[in-house]
Amino acid sequence: MILKALYDYYHRCGDLAPQGWEYKEISFIIVLDADGNLIDVEDYRSEDNKHGTPYLVVKGVRSGTAPKPYLFWDNVEYTCNYVAPSPKNSPERQAELLRKAALKHNALVDKFKAVSSKYPENTALKAVCLFYENGGLENLYAHHMWQEIIKKPTVNISYRLDKATDTVPEIVAEEPCLENEIADSSGNEDSEKQSICLISGKPCEPVESTSPTPIPGSQATARLVSFQINSGYDSYGKQKGLNAPISKEAEASYTTALNRLLGKGSQNKYIIGNRTFVFWGSSNSEATVMLENALAKELNGFDDDIEETDEDDPNVRVETVTKVFESIYYGNVPGALTDRFYILGLAPNSARIAVTHWSDTSLRDFASNMLKHHEDMEIADRRTDKKTYTGLYNILRAITVNGKVSDIKSNLPEAIVKSIVEGRPYPYSLMQQVILRIHADHKIDIVRAAIIKAYLNRIDRNKQKQLTVMLNKEEKNIGYLCGRLFAVLEYTQRKALGTSTFADKYLGAAMSSPAKVFPTLIKLTEHHLSKINSPGFKIYIEKIRQEILAKISSPVFPTQLDINRQGGFVIGHHHQMGDLYTHKDEENKVENDNN
Repeated sequence: MILKALYDYYHRCGDLAPQGWEYKEISFIIVLDADGNLIDVEDYRSEDNKHGTPYLVVKGVRSGTAPKPYLFWDNVEYTCNYVAPSPKNSPERQAELLRKAALKHNALVDKFKAVSSKYPENTALKAVCLFYENGGLENLYAHHMWQEIIKKPTVNISYRLDKATDTVPEIVAEEPCLENEIADSSGNEDSEKQSICLISGKPCEPVESTSPTPIPGSQATARLVSFQINSGYDSYGKQKGLNAPISKEAEASYTTALNRLLGKGSQNKYIIGNRTFVFWGSSNSEATVMLENALAKELNGFDDDIEETDEDDPNVRVETVTKVFESIYYGNVPGALTDRFYILGLAPNSARIAVTHWSDTSLRDFASNMLKHHEDMEIADRRTDKKTYTGLYNILRAITVNGKVSDIKSNLPEAIVKSIVEGRPYPYSLMQQVILRIHADHKIDIVRAAIIKAYLNRIDRNKQKQLTVMLNKEEKNIGYLCGRLFAVLEYTQRKALGTSTFADKYLGAAMSSPAKVFPTLIKLTEHHLSKINSPGFKIYIEKIRQEILAKISSPVFPTQLDINRQGGFVIGHHHQMGDLYTHKDEENKVENDNN
């Protein structure tokens, strides 16, 4: 199902690399004259030196232990016979690496010569071969750019003729004649008899190994689909990909599609920790394009938008995204009621890529679940900056120390994604982590309160009474009432002293063991009230306090609150504190009436 969806995405795009070709980042280009003499070395890296310039080259596939050079492009080890020295390597180990690099380089030179001999009139191919025959590497080592090249030996290098015209490809790896070599570079010259492709359903000559589709944290040769030999995956004498036949055309399509989704600048990609998520729709319909754009903004917390100004309210962007989900849910745009939407979660796993999440839903159901997520996370907001808080990154940052998302447990991001996109209850571990962080840093903010509200409302969606967005004075949940009371006492201390230490000293204990601390806090509040000269404020606070205490059925506070009631405490505190700061005019009204 995953491969078929990727295969369809390739054909949906229409602008991806043709079969046998791929876009690869080339960081350095060796400039030669027709006789193979080194003219210059050009730097084609980005400004931050992290990426090269993408070029359309013949796709290379490596598997096994034998050297398999690419066609007139490759990394520094292959093209330059170089291995970076390391103090961690013993002399024997370093010598072995140099020996293997020499084998790889010699294989590259031999392959270049063999291909060039087929096209004797091609000056560009011949120039590259002459470069190596005439000892051009020594001149390259002496070039001032060599020190830049060896800073990162994994980068790719190609070649071009000096004074190339518009009719000549910019790099040698783009020479049109190399298209004839694509079949030979597939690594499947000895394929067995034809089979039926599991993706397209057509007769095919299956590939034995697939192309790399690396993700952040994985090896450069990592693949989404791969087979081991003699490891229980062989059947009826078939090995590698012959166990599950995939045609060359289908393999090229799905690997090219996945690499596009994973590529630099892709808006259909989201990375959190060591997890990579890609998402796409089943067609080019207006609804699909709108949903892809909206989800990209949703997952990234709108951080990829233009720099904020006084007129650029992030809430406007949230409302825009919400309207997209609504228009798709109600079927107001073409494709909304017919198309599918996919999300694929990936993680590095040794030499392979592990699938950690896969969802296949209709656009309408997906939009519905996103709207439910927004609804469940909506909560009273008294902040002045009004920044967005419903994105996955915001949620994960709220449950880590100092917002360091890289420390998050590896399986939690996909569990949250699954909850959001499939409309399921949020994971218990998310609720647990929020409560633990509040106990640890004594901080209740809008994101944590929103997470708890969403979690509690989803664990029993059939409840007639759900936690509300604003303060609910009719709520009788003991945890909620204790949270409200703590907020009133904390607010009173701040009014009396200009600051408050209640949260730092007592928040954790008040959440878990109210009976231990509330009697003490109430006595302290009496002392704080005595320092306040505003009779109106005292009346206002006492009115709220008595209203809350009247709803606590027992004169004794509960000895323990379970995790759900602690969650209610957080919501009650957030609601009451927001109400106190929002309705200061009521304090003034009481003061005026008293006078």
